Amino acid sequence: MKILCFGAGAIGGYVGTSLALEGHKVGFLERAHNIAKLQSNGFELETETDTKQLRSPTLFPTVKEAMVDGPYDFAILALKSYDTAEALDSLKGFEAKAPPILCLQNGVDNEALIADRLGQDKVIAGTVTTAIGKAGPGRLKLERKRGIGVGANHEMSEAIVNAMNQAGLNARLYSNAASMKWSKLLTNLLANAQCAILDLNPRAIFSAKKTYDIEVKIQREAMQVMRKLKLPVVDLPGTPVRALAIGMGKLPNRISQPLVLKFAGAGRGDKMPSLHIDRFGGRQKNEVNWLNGAVVRWGQKVGVDAPVNLDLTDKLEELIGV
Repeated sequence: MKILCFGAGAIGGYVGTSLALEGHKVGFLERAHNIAKLQSNGFELETETDTKQLRSPTLFPTVKEAMVDGPYDFAILALKSYDTAEALDSLKGFEAKAPPILCLQNGVDNEALIADRLGQDKVIAGTVTTAIGKAGPGRLKLERKRGIGVGANHEMSEAIVNAMNQAGLNARLYSNAASMKWSKLLTNLLANAQCAILDLNPRAIFSAKKTYDIEVKIQREAMQVMRKLKLPVVDLPGTPVRALAIGMGKLPNRISQPLVLKFAGAGRGDKMPSLHIDRFGGRQKNEVNWLNGAVVRWGQKVGVDAPVNLDLTDKLEELIGV
């Protein structure tokens, strides 16, 4: 297949490189200041067993140049949620030529933005649970292989899953794309906003009673919104989200805390989550409005108050100057 990848960061680089090494023709849309280094060094993907190299990758600094090389079977959108609008703006004038877009972004609102610009037939919902580290442009490390979820809402979905599985990406189809995305949101909320606000690692957040109690409230507000939306929690590749929902949603905190500390704390440990990385990495943007903020917005739509998620969103946005 011929694939266009918006972004050559951790997720885009991992998925795109894996597919390219399997023989698919993958072009990466990347910012100009990274292209020279990627053209020179290519992509290096360190896995559990070896290190894979993608030499001389196809790179484009603009959508216009990428479209000349089309048409594409599908595109991968693997950018931060706060960059979605800019990516869609870059497609202005090319809407008719734009391929279906597999949205591998965090949050539950990006697919609707894509549909508004390009049409519902150009949207494929996706999630990534595999953890990828990035040491620099093109320098990627597979930290914990879990998999990729793809909504079975498009005629290309099954072909995409088959291609990903041939590339060893452990992909799975989901009949309920919204449940898949919201279940991923539950995992993205875990020890994320509090880590960024308090400058503590996830293990510390899950270990202390006060901060763990707040984590439970974050999850329960999100799960209440899901119930109102009639969206069941589903397990994701390598991630037992339903067990997490039962633990934090129904069990007393004194019982669930050691279980969650073992499950989620071991998974994240001392590694800082995305909101902390953005805040302390000097970025003036942050995805909290697409994570905790999404719980608040959707809660307002269905009549569910989410005061804890609102408070955390406001505090973090104040800290980063939004």
